[in-house]
Amino acid sequence: MIEVSRLHKRFGEVVAVDDVSFSAADGVVTGLLGPNGAGKTTTLRMLTTLIAPDRGEARIDGLPVAANPIEARRRIGVLPDARGLYPRLTAREHIEYAGALHGIAEKVLRPRVEELIDLLDMRSIADRRADGFSHGERVKVALARALIHEPRNVMLDEPTNGLDVMSTRAVRDLIRRLRDQGKCVLFSSHVMQEVSALCDRIVIIARGRVLADGTPEEIRGRAGTENLEEAFVSVIGSDQGLLQ
Repeated sequence: MIEVSRLHKRFGEVVAVDDVSFSAADGVVTGLLGPNGAGKTTTLRMLTTLIAPDRGEARIDGLPVAANPIEARRRIGVLPDARGLYPRLTAREHIEYAGALHGIAEKVLRPRVEELIDLLDMRSIADRRADGFSHGERVKVALARALIHEPRNVMLDEPTNGLDVMSTRAVRDLIRRLRDQGKCVLFSSHVMQEVSALCDRIVIIARGRVLADGTPEEIRGRAGTENLEEAFVSVIGSDQGLLQ
């Protein structure tokens, strides 16, 4: 479970995240939905210990992230906005390297690597160097790297951005599988179709603030609209939003 309480982050004169609070439960896909520059990625970076909040608190499975960054990292799998592959390593070597960093014993690591290669349909690229990979292939490797230690909490930043139709379907299927395994899945997106297809709960963020938080049905109901896209436009267009 992921809990965020009044997170705040400023970069110079720019307030990127302004007292953001929400929770993401186990066995639920929670989407951070908002336009570009809304504060989604900054929020995820604070959750994943990459940057420290100016104030507020984030908890992973009840553990304060800022006070226990190493243990927090053990409990999360992260697909960052920058996929960050080493061009001279193969797909398999990337996954093995991530597993070794997590301290996974070799006898456990090897079958786990093979399982992820099959799950993400990576056999054709498993022993190719990452230099020259397509965008979709890079995303698959980064996903496998994020999941190698079987984290209970998974954070995905724009997971299908730039993917073709088949790769997008594969990532969506994987997200649903993680949810069905009881994992906490939190992902950011500005793509309405993505959020509608996957999310059990939605947190709408704009200008660094939470404007709405609830199930798709609850958000549509508060906005008085027929579909989620119209509700999103209504929320973003309101200075006050639909706060609970």
